[in-house]
Amino acid sequence: MNAPKDTSGSPSTDGQADRSPVRVGALAPLSQPGWVEAGRHLLAGLDLAVQEANSAGGIGGRPLELMVRDTAADPERASAAVEELTDLGVAALVGEYHSVVARAAATRADALGVPFLCSSAVLDALTEETTEWVARVAPVQSHGWRLYADFLLASGRKRIALATQSSAYWASGTRVLRDRLASRRGTVVELDAHALTPEALCDALVAHDATALLLLVGHPEPAVSLVKAVRSDGRLAEILIGAPAGQPEFAAWAALLGGAGAGVPFLRYLPERFGPLAERVEKELGGCLGEAPSFVAFEGWDTITVLVEALRSHGTNRAAIAASWPHLRVEGTRGPINFSRTPETGVRQWAWAPVQVADRDPAAPERFRVLHTG
Repeated sequence: MNAPKDTSGSPSTDGQADRSPVRVGALAPLSQPGWVEAGRHLLAGLDLAVQEANSAGGIGGRPLELMVRDTAADPERASAAVEELTDLGVAALVGEYHSVVARAAATRADALGVPFLCSSAVLDALTEETTEWVARVAPVQSHGWRLYADFLLASGRKRIALATQSSAYWASGTRVLRDRLASRRGTVVELDAHALTPEALCDALVAHDATALLLLVGHPEPAVSLVKAVRSDGRLAEILIGAPAGQPEFAAWAALLGGAGAGVPFLRYLPERFGPLAERVEKELGGCLGEAPSFVAFEGWDTITVLVEALRSHGTNRAAIAASWPHLRVEGTRGPINFSRTPETGVRQWAWAPVQVADRDPAAPERFRVLHTG
C-alpha cells in the first residue's frame, strides 16, 4: 500500500505572510475525442466552487487557483498533465470524466505522491493497488449499473441486447449487467457496433427478439445513428433503448435527436429532490453554463468543496491532504460526503452519491422523469 509521504516538491504553509495562490490542477476532456460537453459542465462546477471559496477568504487568506489541463480522453495525455502539474507545485489534482483516463491519472498521481480527488469517473478499480493518495466523489460503476439492471427487470425487460465498442469501461459495464441479469434469469447478447451497420444491428435485434437495446458506445456517434435507425424500424416499435452511461443527460443529445432521444433511460447521480444548497448551486451553475446543469457539474462543485475543507482543516501539504480523506465530513449538493474503503476500488470512496435512472419525457423532451432510484 502506498501511504502518504512528504515530497520535496509539496507546497508548504511555513511562511506566516504567504499570500501566494494555492494551486490545484484540474483535468477534464475539453476537446475531441473527449466528451467535451461533459468536460465543460465539470469545469463549470469546479470553477464556481473555486470562486465561492475565494469569496469566503480562500485558504487561510491565500486564493485558490485552478490550473486546467485538457485530457481529450487520452490516458497518456492525462499522465503527462499529472507530471506537469506536479512539477508546477499544485497542492492536489481534481476532476476527469472518462474512466480510463482517470485511472491513468490516478496511477500517476499515486506514483508521484500528489493527492487526486476524482470527480466523475466510475470504473470500479481506479488504481491497481490500494492507495491513500486518491479519493473519489462519483459512485463506482458496478453500484450504478446493477441498479440499472434492476430497473430493466422491474420494467419487464429480460432479453437485453448491448451495442458495444471496445473499451475497458464498456467491458466492465457489460460484465456488471450480464452478472446481474443472469442472476435473475435475464439474458444478454452483445452486438459489435463497429462491425455492424445500424441497419444490420436492427436485424440482429429482431433475430434475438430483444426487449431492450443498451447503447454502450460513444456519443454522438455511433449512438445517434443507432437511435435513429431503431426508432425508424417498425419491427422495433416496442423495444426500449437505454443509455446507462448518461448520454441523454446533456443538451446535445436532445439537439441531435429531438423527440427520438426521449424515453431513453440513463443513469445520473442526483437526489430526487434538491435541498436549499443544491437549489442555490443549480441556479448559479445554470447562469454559468447558459443551460440546466448536468449531474457532472454538481460533481465538480462537490469536488472543490471537499478539497477546500481538506485544505482549510489539514493544510496545503500534499501528504496532509491525502491523510485527511477519512476524516472529512462535508455537506455537498447531493448529501453529506465522507470517504471510506470499499472493495476492489483501491481508493478512498464516497459510498454513495444518490443514483437515479431517468429519461427525457416524450411529452416534453426538455423535462426529465425519474424512473427508478437507489
